[in-house]
Amino acid sequence: MNFDAYARTAVDLVNAPMEGIDDLRAVFSGDNAWMCDAVTERDVATFRRAQRRLREVFQLGSTERDSEAVNEINSLLKDHPVQPRISGHDASDWHMHVTSRGATASAEFLAGAVWGLAVWLTTHGSARFGVCADDRCGNVYLDTSSNNCRRFCSERCATRSHVAAHRARKRATLAAV
Repeated sequence: MNFDAYARTAVDLVNAPMEGIDDLRAVFSGDNAWMCDAVTERDVATFRRAQRRLREVFQLGSTERDSEAVNEINSLLKDHPVQPRISGHDASDWHMHVTSRGATASAEFLAGAVWGLAVWLTTHGSARFGVCADDRCGNVYLDTSSNNCRRFCSERCATRSHVAAHRARKRATLAAV
């Protein structure tokens, strides 16, 4: 199982708009594409609640409130339990699922996302959970830098923030003259 991929599904979920079923379906890509047709309008509310709770985990982790982040992940694991099983169509297609047979697509996705974050936290620590430092953004990310120095969710946000800071310094210098 690729636990990092599961953790990234949590990031994708938190950062996704969630106004309706089309936004929810847009979250499912790659190995999760089969879930698109399996979700309903009713699932949107479930995913919105999960988004809020997962965002809280990132905020707690990025502010060094480890115990609180762990408590929230444990609560999420209780609400979205992992029940691993082997699945496949033939001997060359065996793979793992994180929920029991017959579970809904939302149960499968959310259990995987929460499990991925739990593994990420125990492997890398909650300091590797980040919230973009660009005030205009607010996206979350997993810090995969070698020295745990990432501050932005993307190069785009980093560049935008640095350019804005440079322009502000330039204006301040010109105003002081």
